[in-house]
Amino acid sequence: QVQLVESGGGSVQPGGSLRLSCAASEVTLDFYVIGWFRQAPGKEREGVTCIKSGDGRTYYADSVKGRFTISRDNAKNTVYLQMNSLKPEDTAVYYCAAEPPYMHYECTSRYFGSWGQGTQVTVSS
Repeated sequence: QVQLVESGGGSVQPGGSLRLSCAASEVTLDFYVIGWFRQAPGKEREGVTCIKSGDGRTYYADSVKGRFTISRDNAKNTVYLQMNSLKPEDTAVYYCAAEPPYMHYECTSRYFGSWGQGTQVTVSS
């Protein structure tokens, strides 16, 4: 299990931006597939974006394409989720997750075994 810590959540008006961080202290995140997921009240957890180790290939859910960007800062052992043009429907608890790059990789919650505690993002006027 990888210990992950998310930060950067908060409240923002529609159209605003936030940057979430996912950090680990005991492993090198560059060796892991990292995913960001979110869960709104009364809804199932959904995949937002993932980034592979090695080739750095990314996946984005259609609902966030063009607005959200996942990136790595290996010097800080941190993965970021830059969220721009936020909408009220982006309101949720956001979780980062990590898993080694197995052959059966997929950007779904069932793939990942290590999860952070979550950070709340609220988009409201």
